[in-house]
Amino acid sequence: MSTDPGDGIDLRHHGDAEVGGGLADFAVNVRTGTPPEWLAARIRDSLADLAAYPDPAPARRAVARRHGRAAAEVLLTAGAAEAFVLLARVLRPRYAVVVHPQFTEPEAALRAAGHEVGRAVLGGDFTLDPGAVPDDADLVVIGNPTNPTSVLHPASAVAALARPGRTVVVDEAFMDCVPGEPESLAGRLPNGVVVVRSLTKTWGLAGLRAGYVLAEPRLIAALAEAQPLWAVSTPALVAIEECSAPAAVAEADAWAAAMAAERDRLAAELTARGLYIVPEARASFLCLRVPDGLGIRALLRQRGYAVRRGDTFPGLGPDWLRVAVRDRAANDDLLKVLGDLGI
Repeated sequence: MSTDPGDGIDLRHHGDAEVGGGLADFAVNVRTGTPPEWLAARIRDSLADLAAYPDPAPARRAVARRHGRAAAEVLLTAGAAEAFVLLARVLRPRYAVVVHPQFTEPEAALRAAGHEVGRAVLGGDFTLDPGAVPDDADLVVIGNPTNPTSVLHPASAVAALARPGRTVVVDEAFMDCVPGEPESLAGRLPNGVVVVRSLTKTWGLAGLRAGYVLAEPRLIAALAEAQPLWAVSTPALVAIEECSAPAAVAEADAWAAAMAAERDRLAAELTARGLYIVPEARASFLCLRVPDGLGIRALLRQRGYAVRRGDTFPGLGPDWLRVAVRDRAANDDLLKVLGDLGI
């Protein structure tokens, strides 16, 4: 099956395609300087156990404790991307709707599995209106906070999408960017709601692939049946267990608070230059509208900086860019280059 919806948007274009060649990376939303040494050491130690088949039970229990769930409500996956593929293979929606702009891999996975997919495209400041989702949608996918807009939807608004006969999949890959995670549904898990989480962004595990699904036990069992045996490696399982421990959760929360302060400073600097920044950004990136965004992106690449194009996200277009938040020095370097370009 093709993942091409027929509108020319490349749903399989992601930030990693923007980087390389020594470019300063503002395109990929993975925290720099990660994984931290304590986590890297635990992953290295796990290599001694590679002769044995992976045992997911300890990591599964750790995730369950972290969110106050039962182990039967947890499936460990090779990143959030595998979770979307499994959901697309197991669920049998009559009409799936993806709320855009958002991460495009869920729609690509649904189309690859042969499902009819509609889009609910948010306007304005990209805040969620549950009424924008068609009543006949029996599968709804939404990000929170949303990639690429950085908008955090109220948990009550996301939960309001649920109803009998409908499954709501919430991509919370960036929820640990929000101090305290007040709008997460992971610990509440209303009926009909599935939460997908990733450890890739905050802990720097994109190359290891570590994530999980939270859902009612019957769906978790069905997803497990569709998942290849031993899909999550021993090093990834160790990482999941370690990152779910209370000390690691507290460390991530402290990082989220510091990152938020720097993100807000960067947003203020860009706004002062006359750029439109999607308001109330809550994740580790900013979504901004720049006249001739693709042209600015090309000029930045010539000067050694990679940012994420926005025109591969349904609901955005060529005047949109996504910029990852880095440390103050790196952000100031980007601001200087933008100033040199007259921005």
